[in-house]
Amino acid sequence: MAVIGLGYVGLPLVELFSVAGFRVLGVDIDREKVDRLNRGESYIRHVDSSRVEAMRATGRFEATADFSRLDEADAILICVPTPLGQHREPDLSPVVNTGRAISRSLRRGHLVVLESTTYPGTTRDVLRPVLEAGGLVSGVDFFLAYSPEREDPGNPGHSAGLIPKVVGGMDPTAAAIAGVLYGAVVPSVVPVSSCEVAEACKILENTYRSVNIALVNELKVLYDRMGIDVWEVIEAAKTKPFGFQAFYPGPGLGGHCIPIDPFYLSWVARKFGQSTRFIELAGEINTGMPSFVIGKVVSALNDDRKPLKGSRVLVLGAAYKKDVDDPRESPAFELLERLREGGAVVSYHDPHIPSLPPMRHHSIRLQSVSLSAEVLASQDCVLICTDHSSYDWAFVVRHARLVVDTRNATRAVVEGREKVVLA
Repeated sequence: MAVIGLGYVGLPLVELFSVAGFRVLGVDIDREKVDRLNRGESYIRHVDSSRVEAMRATGRFEATADFSRLDEADAILICVPTPLGQHREPDLSPVVNTGRAISRSLRRGHLVVLESTTYPGTTRDVLRPVLEAGGLVSGVDFFLAYSPEREDPGNPGHSAGLIPKVVGGMDPTAAAIAGVLYGAVVPSVVPVSSCEVAEACKILENTYRSVNIALVNELKVLYDRMGIDVWEVIEAAKTKPFGFQAFYPGPGLGGHCIPIDPFYLSWVARKFGQSTRFIELAGEINTGMPSFVIGKVVSALNDDRKPLKGSRVLVLGAAYKKDVDDPRESPAFELLERLREGGAVVSYHDPHIPSLPPMRHHSIRLQSVSLSAEVLASQDCVLICTDHSSYDWAFVVRHARLVVDTRNATRAVVEGREKVVLA
């Protein structure tokens, strides 16, 4: 089988099938990734190099940038990114380009499964015509299905091999074949009636989180004005054993799914003449959180009789969530850029991201600085963006002049608490 796209979704999937005894061809346009994998090296923190070495040692795994080798596989899984365009419209060019590459090697009996997050109708209306352009017909000559990725980077308890897999096919045969394939590596397969239902399932899962995070983000702003600690409120509310699930505020949304998926749904809803006001409002609240954080930094500096312009601000954490090396859609980029635009002298530290990579919508490029007592003491403000477990928060608070904490990471710190501002 072949897995196209060897990122945070594709590489764990490669390992899952390889360990189960499948011969797996990993395919990616990034030749550096391909070369590193073939040397037994990983570039993803939660799939360490020893595991890649083990896959290579079996002789069942090889990485390649040669898409013509797709004809060697019986099943092809697509795990490419589906970003937003400049105006928050779906950018399906990675899916389309991948479909074209597959079509050149497509043969009778092939199973093709799209795993990339997208709006309902993409598999049928976008990918299928591209695959059929060479003359083969879905459901007759080859089989097409959709199965949304379910991977929680940095959380071993929620890895792909431990989570039920939703599968929808273009036809019953495609669904059955895809179900058998995934059934070999996951605890259970959840068959649904169509690709559209499977696509809508993924959108629902992430929109649910987006809306609830927006709720606590909005309450954070309100309770801040009322002088109430939203974190204490949440801790009290979660003691209720029914009817409540805790969600937590932050400096903005990150990752490839939650900040993006709801906008995919809003975009397709407009094609059907409907406005998804609730979802769009949640998106507005979440994308507005960096502004709230910047305001708290400015206010905290003012209380310390310092303007933002010329102040030295160190951002802790560039990953979108704790204990991962994934910077996609991380609010740290916008915070760093907006602080710099305001005249601040910015720097960052992240133990998992040594340098800020090129991003579609951000131009800032920095190297991670050391996190020493001297560096902390030299800053006018330390802004906590990502609460990595490796950070010693007592050490940070002890040596920093001022700390703005967006994650309630310093909640257990007592000494120097007067220097901490929750944001």
